Amino acid sequence: MNQLHQRRAATVRWTPRLLNSIVTAPDLATAAGHLGASGIPVFPCVPGGKRPLTAHGFQDASAEADVISFWWRRQPDANIGVPTGAASGIDVVDVDVHKTGSGFAAFEHARRAGFVEGWAWLVRTPSGGLHAYFLRTSEREQRSWQVPSKHIDFRGDGGYIIIPPSQVTGEDGVSRSYQQIAVAEHHNPWPVDANGLRGFLDPPRPMRPPTDIPAVGARPDKLAAWVASRPEGGRNGGLFWAACRMAEEGHDLSTTTSLLGEAAYAAGLPEREAMATIRSAYRIATRLGPANEPRPTQAVEAVGL
Repeated sequence: MNQLHQRRAATVRWTPRLLNSIVTAPDLATAAGHLGASGIPVFPCVPGGKRPLTAHGFQDASAEADVISFWWRRQPDANIGVPTGAASGIDVVDVDVHKTGSGFAAFEHARRAGFVEGWAWLVRTPSGGLHAYFLRTSEREQRSWQVPSKHIDFRGDGGYIIIPPSQVTGEDGVSRSYQQIAVAEHHNPWPVDANGLRGFLDPPRPMRPPTDIPAVGARPDKLAAWVASRPEGGRNGGLFWAACRMAEEGHDLSTTTSLLGEAAYAAGLPEREAMATIRSAYRIATRLGPANEPRPTQAVEAVGL
């Protein structure tokens, strides 16, 4: 399925009309049926909780009307689970609120940097946190991950969420609902770059610059040859450093991806990892912006390399 078809598939399944139908549904069974009728697989979770009731968890999710009807006849108060990622056409950035901290400051920081602006709708979670839903519009896999120090989780391939109008009972014994709080005004929501967001929230640990780095202003082909020669353990940092150089010297992302991407493959980096590293370098370089007297290493210094 190409990107245009993938975008249309996600948009056809997840529409404002569907969202309205599930948040106004008279009961959980009806809401689950609406989701299934739109081609979105669901599965039952324990009433008032998040634990799946099916033997294989979210892997048992189904959009079949007979299956959904059977599950909710057997347990009418079951919460509604939806697998995230390619299975349902949505990715979710989960902003946690715990006694130990809140993820809202990190989420706002990421929003200002342009990482989480393309959401399709927002849901308030029972704990007071937030689920930001993004339409999955490409075939590129985006695995689920967590950044506990920032209280942000990403629910993509291999994950699931609980969806409105489900309720969760807190430690105080009070049941609170998942509540839709906003639907995007923009008509063309865009996907979240999960790898870029994770790199922004949890940047690489500082490392010493390589001792054999090319001189400032070195030709792109020399930078590429240097990247291709990086040994294991220095490949990612070297690629990031070279991509920052390319960005700061005015080369566009396409040129850098073509040139340094090939060099990174030659060095042994997987394609997905190499592309994510180059994109992260460009995001940081763009966020810093041009200076009156630009320093070729300013983007590298920004993340401690």
